[in-house]
Amino acid sequence: MSPGVFVAILVVHAAATWTMTGLIWFVQLVHYPLMARVGRDGWTEYERAHQARTTWIVAPVMLLELSTAVVALILAHSGTGPAVSSTALPVLWTAACLLGVVWASTFLIQVPRHKRLSNEYSDRIHASLVRTNWVRTAAWTGRAVLVAAVLLSILTSGIATCLSRDGRACPPVSCVSRFASFLLD
Repeated sequence: MSPGVFVAILVVHAAATWTMTGLIWFVQLVHYPLMARVGRDGWTEYERAHQARTTWIVAPVMLLELSTAVVALILAHSGTGPAVSSTALPVLWTAACLLGVVWASTFLIQVPRHKRLSNEYSDRIHASLVRTNWVRTAAWTGRAVLVAAVLLSILTSGIATCLSRDGRACPPVSCVSRFASFLLD
């Protein structure tokens, strides 16, 4: 498999991670706190609609993030992708562990709270939902940083091939074409 495929998978993975990171910060700072203002009268209908609509947005991106994380780890270990530095591989694994934290928190903590809230609004359960969501917010933020670091490391190693034989930097056009060929190989 060409190094470009691995890089493309990592770019898609990073995009999914960054999308979820932005979304979780919106949920944490805006969406979840505003739930308390819905009112008890329309709460049950609101919460059920919230769950259904949110799933259509979040589930595909979370599944894309998970699947590309698995594929990236398999390729990094199989040697079919570009050489992943000895420091990048543990970073990929740390990011994968944080993804496990996200999924565990989602299905063991957040989903049960949403299910309880779909029957009836409770200040206590809502506060718990907001408080415990900080676990996912922190984990996705950490992942965003780690995935960016790995991607930057791999991309800059590709850009490093733009050095001419005598060690001087290539002209920008040459560097771009060499980097494009690195991605497409």
